Amino acid sequence: MTVITLTTDFGLQDGNVGVMKGVIWNIFPEAQIADISHLIQPQNIREAALILYRSYAYFPAGSVHVAVVDPGVGTSRRALAARLGSHFFVMPDNGLISLILHRAEVDHESIEFFHLDQPSFWLPKVSYVFHGRDIFAPVAAHLAQGVSLNSLGKPIHDPVRIQFPLPQRTPEGWLTEVLHIDHFGNISTALSRADLGEPEHISVHLKGITIEGMVRTFGDGQPGELVALYSSSDYLIICEVNGNAARRLGVRVGDPVEVILHPKPGLGV
Repeated sequence: MTVITLTTDFGLQDGNVGVMKGVIWNIFPEAQIADISHLIQPQNIREAALILYRSYAYFPAGSVHVAVVDPGVGTSRRALAARLGSHFFVMPDNGLISLILHRAEVDHESIEFFHLDQPSFWLPKVSYVFHGRDIFAPVAAHLAQGVSLNSLGKPIHDPVRIQFPLPQRTPEGWLTEVLHIDHFGNISTALSRADLGEPEHISVHLKGITIEGMVRTFGDGQPGELVALYSSSDYLIICEVNGNAARRLGVRVGDPVEVILHPKPGLGV
C-alpha cells in the first residue's frame, strides 16, 4: 500500500480536491489517499507548513505528501519533489517544507530535492492557475507508483525556507508569540516542552490577562476558565475550557506571549 496525503487551502466547496484525487487514481488506481487538511487559510504558507510538520510522521514510511498552498502558481517559482528521511514530498518551492527540512537536518536524515522540470510526468495541458491538478497530483501518482525521484527533474540544493518565530529566553522566563489558532480557538505558542520543561509554577501573560500555573488536560479546569497546558504536539497552548480562547481574548497569530518562571521555594537558612 502506498499512501498519498493532501494538504491544501482549496476548501471543500469547489471540487478541486476531488479533481486532484481523480488525477491520481487515473494514473495509479491502487493509491490510498488521505486528507490532512483542505481548510488552510488561503495563501497561508506558514500555517500549511506547520500543519504538515505536525502530521506527516504519523503516516507510513514511503508515503507521498502533496502540499498545495501556492500564491505564486504560474510564476517562475519552482515545483519540487523531495525525499526527507523515509517520506516523499511534492509541493511548490515556497517554504512549505521549511519545518520538516529543519527536523530532518537536526535528526541527520538523508535529504534529496528535485526541481520538477519533466513535463512527461504532468498532465498534457497545464493551466497557469491549477498546478495542484496538472503537475503536483500526477507527479505524486507517478512517484507513488515507483518512478524514481531523479526521473522527475534535476537535483537542487537550495529550497526556499521561511523563518518561524523562536522563543527568546529572558531573565524572568520566556518571550514567545502565538503560532497557530486551531478550530476550537485554542492558542498555540512557539514555546515547546523542550524549551520550557516541567516547571513547578509559571505565569502566562497575553492580551492583558494572566494565567497562573499549568494543567495536564482540559478537564482539570472549570468550564469558561482560561488554562495553559501542553498540546498533543508538546507546545504550550492557552485554552478556554469548553470555549474559544482566541475569540474571547481577541488573539491573532503573531501576538506576543510572556511566560514567567517562578523559582521553587527555598529551604531557608
